[in-house]
Order: sequence, then C-alpha cells, then structure tokens
Amino acid sequence: MPKPIKKKIVKKASSGTDAGGILSRLKKSAEERKRFLITALAVVVLSATAIGGFFLYSNTQKNKAQKLEYEAYKIYYSLYQKQPVAGEDRYKKAAEIFKKAYDTRKSPVSLYYVANCYYELGKYEDSSNALKELNRKFPDDEKFVPLSYYKMAMISLKKGSAEEALKSFAVLYNYKTGTYKDLSLIESGKILEAQGKAEEAKKKYEELVKDFPQSPFAEEAKARVERKKG
Repeated sequence: MPKPIKKKIVKKASSGTDAGGILSRLKKSAEERKRFLITALAVVVLSATAIGGFFLYSNTQKNKAQKLEYEAYKIYYSLYQKQPVAGEDRYKKAAEIFKKAYDTRKSPVSLYYVANCYYELGKYEDSSNALKELNRKFPDDEKFVPLSYYKMAMISLKKGSAEEALKSFAVLYNYKTGTYKDLSLIESGKILEAQGKAEEAKKKYEELVKDFPQSPFAEEAKARVERKKG
C-alpha cells in the first residue's frame, strides 16, 4: 500500500514589514514622549508661576521673584530674546537669575530650574543637590516633586547608576498623585531591558499597556513586547 504523501508545510517568511512597522511605532512613541514631557512641564510652569503676575509692578518679594523667574525662563528657552544667548552661556545666565529668584523668595519653580540648568551644563552633582533640596523643603508640592524624581533618575543614568535610577522611578511610580506611573513603567522597562532582564522588562510594558491604554507610551510598550516575541 503506497505511503500517503505528506504535504510540505511552508513556513511563512517574516517580512521586513513587521520589523519596519515596529521601528516606526517606536520612533513615533519617542516623539510623543518628548512632546508629553515638554507639555507636562509647560503646564506645571504656567500654573505654578502665574505669568500674568510677572507684569505687575508691585514691590512685594513674591512679584520680584516671579519677574526674575520669568526673565530666567525666557533665557532658558530662548524666548523673546533680542540677542539670544547660545550654548552653555544660556544655561549659566538662566541659572544665575533663577538663583536670584530663589534667594528672593523660596520657590520650587526656581529651584527646579536651577537643577535643570546644572543638568544641561553637565554638573550632575550640583543638579542632584538642588533636587534633593527641593524634595526636602517642598515635600508636598505635587507639581515639582514628581518631576524632580524623574530628573534624579536621569542624572543617575548619566552617572552610570541604573539601580539608583530604578529606585527614583519606583518612587515616581508610587507617588501619591499617580500622574507619572506610565512614564515610570516605560523608563523602568527600558533600563531592565538594557540590563538583560527581559522578563522583568516585559512585565513593566504589559502593565503599562493594560492599565494605561491611552498613555502616549502605550504604543511603544506594545511594540517592545511584540519585538521580543518576534
């Protein structure tokens, strides 16, 4: 009796289309993350500093500090400058004015930006000290304390300490407002992935996709999970 002819199963070759799609989504997500952080910071600054108050001519310490903050803010972002200051000088000048504002009136706004200026100048220890002071003096500030932990994590990565960065992201994840849980998850996942801890990273990405489907980072998390499956 003749043997039955077995049908040869042809494996479907994975095209470069899937990989290209994932890379495209990762690129799009990275751009969304940048816009998300810029927008979040802009909202915080606008709500915290009340720009309308910058144009008041009162002699109170508060308004003096706000005017200084606004001047420094314009230099930091190169806004409305007749002669924009370029390179490191921009951050040095902005830091100087933000420090004057902070000396005039203690504020998490000016202190956070002092830390940002130091960060841009590569003075990570000084930046970290300013952020620690912010967390110590303004522990209940729900706008800038979370942002300070994000910046502290970035400083730790710059200094080559992934574990310290993960600790800062853990604090950010557990922060009482829950505002930046999705950001903490995506960044923690990427650190774990870089450390070769694929399963731990996957859990972070899957939690993000499940619990924060509307997050600007959800697509990137999903793409990273799919990339590992591929």
